[in-house]
Formats: sequence, C-alpha cells, structure tokens
Amino acid sequence: MEQVAVNEFAKRQVEGSGKTFSRTLSFEEIAVDAQEQMNNGDFLDGYRDGVRIVRGSKKYTNHFICPYVKIDENTELISRVVKRQETEIPYIQTRAKSGKPLNAAFIDIGFEKDAFLHYLDLGPQFLSLKTFVKKVRGKSKNTTIDSFKKLDEINKFGKINEVLTKGDELMIQIVKEPISTKGPRVTTELSMAGRHLILVAFSDTINVSKKISNREERFRLINLIKSIRPTNFGVIVRTVAEKKSVSELDKDLKVLSKSWSEGIKLLKKAKVGEKIIGEDNKATSLLRDILNSSFDNIVVDDKDLFKEVKAYVKKFEPKKEKIVKHYSSPAPMFEVYGIEKQLQELFGETVSISNGGYVIIQSTEALHAVDVNSGKTSKVSNQEDAALKVNLDAAETIARQLRLRDIGGIIVIDFIDLRKTSNKRKLFDVMKKAMSEDRSKHTILPLSKFCLMQITRQRVRQELKGSKDDAELDQAGTEAADTIEKTLEHLFTKQNQKQIVLVVHPYLYSYFTIGVL
Repeated sequence: MEQVAVNEFAKRQVEGSGKTFSRTLSFEEIAVDAQEQMNNGDFLDGYRDGVRIVRGSKKYTNHFICPYVKIDENTELISRVVKRQETEIPYIQTRAKSGKPLNAAFIDIGFEKDAFLHYLDLGPQFLSLKTFVKKVRGKSKNTTIDSFKKLDEINKFGKINEVLTKGDELMIQIVKEPISTKGPRVTTELSMAGRHLILVAFSDTINVSKKISNREERFRLINLIKSIRPTNFGVIVRTVAEKKSVSELDKDLKVLSKSWSEGIKLLKKAKVGEKIIGEDNKATSLLRDILNSSFDNIVVDDKDLFKEVKAYVKKFEPKKEKIVKHYSSPAPMFEVYGIEKQLQELFGETVSISNGGYVIIQSTEALHAVDVNSGKTSKVSNQEDAALKVNLDAAETIARQLRLRDIGGIIVIDFIDLRKTSNKRKLFDVMKKAMSEDRSKHTILPLSKFCLMQITRQRVRQELKGSKDDAELDQAGTEAADTIEKTLEHLFTKQNQKQIVLVVHPYLYSYFTIGVL
C-alpha cells in the first residue's frame, strides 16, 4: 500500500509562498486526509510516476486559502530569480505586490474540477434564486415561481462571501465548458433558450435582439411579450421572432415554462451535480439556433433522429417540413456529401485552398498562428493581384476552419504581403463578411504594416484536436488525395482523356472507395 508522507517541497507551501496554504491545518492532518482518500481508491494519476492527485475532504475545504488575485494595468508586479531546490535550474518567479481578490467561488458540481463562479455571474436576483432553491429543497409545498416574492437585488460592487457561504445549494448553469486545466465556468443567472425567445428566471426585463432594427417591429414585440410574459420571468426576443404572431411566441413561452416546471420537480430530490434542465439532443438544439429560410435540405441517416428532426421542423417551421429527408443509401452519407474529406482536414495543420494555395494552422498556449502560402500558384506578372486573390480565398477558408475547429482566444494570421492600402482594406472587409456568420463573439483588427491580422474569438469549449500521429497520417493522406483529384480533373477536362487506370496505396484505395482514411 502506498503511504502518504510530507516532504520538504510540501512544507514550503505556506503563507507568502504564492501557493495555496492553510493557517489552521497542519501538514500531518492534510497527509492523514490524503491517505484516507488513497485507501478508498479515490485518486488520479499525476503528471509523473510517484505522484497522485486526491480530492481533499469537504470538511477541510474552508481551511485553505488561495492567494490568486485579479490583476490589471494598475497592479504592481515583482519578479525574481529563484530555485526551489539547490539541484534545480533557477526560474523567474512573478508575484503581485498589490492586487484585488478574485471575488469568486469554486463550486462542486460533481465534475473532476470544481466550477468557477464569479460574483458578476451571480446575477442581480441571486438572493431570490438562493431562497427559492432552499424552499424547493425543503418541506414547502408551494414551490411555483409565479407565487414567489422576490428579494432585493445584491450589491453590484459587493463581495461574494457576503452572499455565498460554504454548504449553500445552488442552481447553476454552465456557460463555458472545461478547457485544458480549467474547470467549467457557471452562472446563477439562469436562462432557457427557445426557438423565438429566451426565458430568464427571476427577471422583469424585456430585451429585443439588436439585429431587429425596425423601430415599429421592436415596439410591437415588446408590447406582445408584456401581455404574455410569465410572472417572475424576463424575456429576450431572438432575431427569428421578427414578424412572428402572438400565438407563435406564446407557444414558445409555454414550452419553456413547462421545461422550467419539470426541472423544479426534479430539483426537489436531485443529487449534487445532477442535470435538471437541459437540451433534448444536439440536433434539435442546433436547428433551434441556425434554422432559417436559406435551408434547402436537411438529410438524416438515422430513422429515430429523422423522426425527431422532422417533428421539430414541423412544429416551428411547418412550411419547411418537406426539406427533412431520410438517407437510406448503402454508401456512407458523409462520403457522398463530401463531409468525410472536410473532417479529415480538421485534424491536420495544412488546409488546401483554391488555386494551389494553402494555410497552416498551429496552436500554442498563448495564441493560434495561421500562415497563408501561395503554394503552386502559377507565376503572373502582377504579384500584387495574385497575392490578393490567394489572400481572399484564404480568408474564406480560415473563417470556416475557425468555426469547424472551434478555435478560440487570440488568432494571428500572416497573410501574403500586400502593398496597396486599398487591397488591405478589401481583404479586411472580406474577412469581416466571412466571420459574420460566426455565432461566437469575435473582434477583427485591420491588417498591420507587416500584413498581420489579429482576431479574438470567444472560447466556450475545448478546441477540436486529434493526436499528433493521427493528424500527420490523415494530413499526408488528404494531401495526396487532393493532388490525385486535381490531376485527374485536369486530365479529363483539359486533355480529354477517356480512360485512366489509377494504381494507389491501399490506404488511398480505401479513401477513394469507401471514404475512410
């Protein structure tokens, strides 16, 4: 049996060390608690052999102090060269001499990492929600929100320990999935999204999407919502609600209200970390957000899912029911519609664009770098026009790849150099237009002197990645397949070849015949 002991490294985790510490617990008490978790098998493997990760007992949670602070441009920092042990290589240690506490709490939601809840994510009606949850979880029989009397709003500039204490039970909503070493981010300002409306609990406000610009239509929608809004609920009117009738909006509200009521019934006996309100499935939630008049076909290869999708479209967009089709062909659907090839590209660094150009996408901890290359584009007399054409094609490809890979954070794009200011402006406008379809919040800056473009994109979930080996294998196969396809197209269309025998590696044979690399 592995034994837990206190080494010299652990003994340095004290006040002033910059690490989490305890003023009340001894290292021996912490070691005993860790040993109990180890004996129960409640541990994870660490970053190297001999290291184990255990979750401390909840009875000790309040005895630890985290020294993390929020820093800004006014925070004074101090750095020094230190080393933890005599045998170690020195490193630069940076500490904040002054800083404000994070004003946040870590919430146990049953996930391996605690969720992060900032004071600003509590919502003004946090006390009402907290009291309501306590009432529902208690012995009270009357647990309807419409009869609940709301409490005063919390202080906008207050401290989280003034309204939240250890052991409180909360209803929370995940707004950001766990990414890398960070746990999920949550909020207690609860909202439920429908096709036309978003219902916000314990609110009285009515807001209309900014994309609905017609003043008369905005006033019409506000007045309609005032007449049908449930008690103690606020409403956000989505863009798709424009010109919708009161019956359609009322139907949406009733569906959302029913979901809330069913969730509250589950809340009475729900365990910590248990979901009480959520999406039915990913397909219908996507359709709810993106279905519009531009849709020509919705093809589904699963019978049960086909029925669900068709029922959903019929319910909210009856005129488009016929566009939902069931795919029953033996050939893989993704291969027939050219999706398989696009999926293969998602796991590689290189993505081909038209005219022989390509982009390289590489990620680091700090940012994502995208390099645009002209590749095998034909030599032309006007290099400026050729570079502009490749850059414009690349902008469309990059915007699409950011969405497909769900890349967030800072993105720096190194376009092919352009000299004319007018061309730089044109490229900037094309990139903005290409990114306009992106539902994630983003900011695009104009090109710099060195033809670099900076983009920030909201990060809400883990970026789509594959293993390095798989990515290299898929990329090599995809690039070879692209070259073969372009060569065959040239031979058939430009040189009028009638018959060609293609001899390829079994790997490529599988790709060309059944769509699997």
